[in-house]
Amino acid sequence: MIRARPEDWWRVTRLDDGISLIDEPHILPFYRCNCWHVRGPDGDLLVDSGMGVVSLRDWVPLVSERPLLAVASHTHFDHIGCHHEFDHRAVHRAEAHLLANPDRRAVLADPYVTDEIFETLPPEPYRSERYTVTPAPATRLLEDGEVIDAGGRLFEVVHTPGHSPGGIALLERATGVLFSGDIVYDGPLIEDTYHADAADYIASMRRLMDLPVRVVHGGHFPSFSGARLHRILQDWLKVHDV
Repeated sequence: MIRARPEDWWRVTRLDDGISLIDEPHILPFYRCNCWHVRGPDGDLLVDSGMGVVSLRDWVPLVSERPLLAVASHTHFDHIGCHHEFDHRAVHRAEAHLLANPDRRAVLADPYVTDEIFETLPPEPYRSERYTVTPAPATRLLEDGEVIDAGGRLFEVVHTPGHSPGGIALLERATGVLFSGDIVYDGPLIEDTYHADAADYIASMRRLMDLPVRVVHGGHFPSFSGARLHRILQDWLKVHDV
């Protein structure tokens, strides 16, 4: 398989609401994390940071222009790979130990990281069998209901366990923007990780039903409307909430 150049690894797509999608187009869509950059009046927010196989700070100037808080929606390998590149890092308290000690199995790199998850391999010297996530101890521990001030934009922390114990969503009530992480997105959901919990998943999906959401930016796949969120949740709960 051919290898990508580092300057081609990242892709930035500017959306509405001062939000940009940063992703890794050489990773297959199912495994490709959405990293969300939010521009606030006086500072920025980054939700998730990709696999870490190519530096985010070195190749995406957007993330180093102003003060920035890097938040982990949860601590699976595809979401926290570049967190160590940022001075200010936040994660839910239940997964702080994983951000600090990202053992391959604990962050699901084992068994998921193989050459087969790439459309084009990362640049040299990357090797899938040697892939690891760099430790990035949190500088801020998050709790449910806490408010993150992203340079003047306020995001409420919504604890959404189920996919993982410390999964969170972030809701900006002023705009109806929801960053949902991996608890829900418009694609096949992963409900069988080693630390997933079926009862927690149901409770989190019920809770999301009640949020005032206009647009959802998930951890994977394209963004979608609040109306589409309700349809996804209703369909999921019909199958699971028995």
